[in-house]
Amino acid sequence: MTSEGDLGGAAMAQLERDEVEGVLSGAFYTPASAPRSRARSRAAGAASEPGAAPPPDRPQHYKVICISMYTEDLERLDGMVGALKARGVTKANRSALIRHALSQVDLDKIPKGI
Repeated sequence: MTSEGDLGGAAMAQLERDEVEGVLSGAFYTPASAPRSRARSRAAGAASEPGAAPPPDRPQHYKVICISMYTEDLERLDGMVGALKARGVTKANRSALIRHALSQVDLDKIPKGI
């Protein structure tokens, strides 16, 4: 394992696609009555144990996602959130600032090489 490609292959050998997708899509919070993959079957089995709490209902108006960002971009984002909070915008956070930025994007001004 000397190249980045080899490392990715090693990671894929350890992680099964349906399990990874299950975790990322929130499959562990799917009701126990409808398992569709091995990952969901395990989650359903855990929820059906005696005394286990039923899985919480997931909100339908948003999804929790995972994205990669450069550390300097995160520092800049956190600095902007801090500046907004210093101005009295108490509900400022990364998510809200990114949503606001998305509402301001003009796709005609985005360079082709992004």
